[in-house]
Amino acid sequence: MCMQCMASAMSAGAAATGMRAWLNTHQPRWMTPRRMKVATALILSLGVLAAGSHMAPNPPVAQAAGSGHEYRSQASR
Repeated sequence: MCMQCMASAMSAGAAATGMRAWLNTHQPRWMTPRRMKVATALILSLGVLAAGSHMAPNPPVAQAAGSGHEYRSQASR
């Protein structure tokens, strides 16, 4: 895994954790303990999905942009 991909995954995880912490700190009236558990699972799941799908560069885009992925693969040949 490249450093850019890892940084994207860490950013998504930090954003999801921060969002959950903010929600827990402010405790809206409608947020019951059961809803907080569901919200936690949903927020963390969305963070993992975002890190894996939307933030990681797709191979055709990365090759067209001339990213480091393409450079490393040619250098190792």
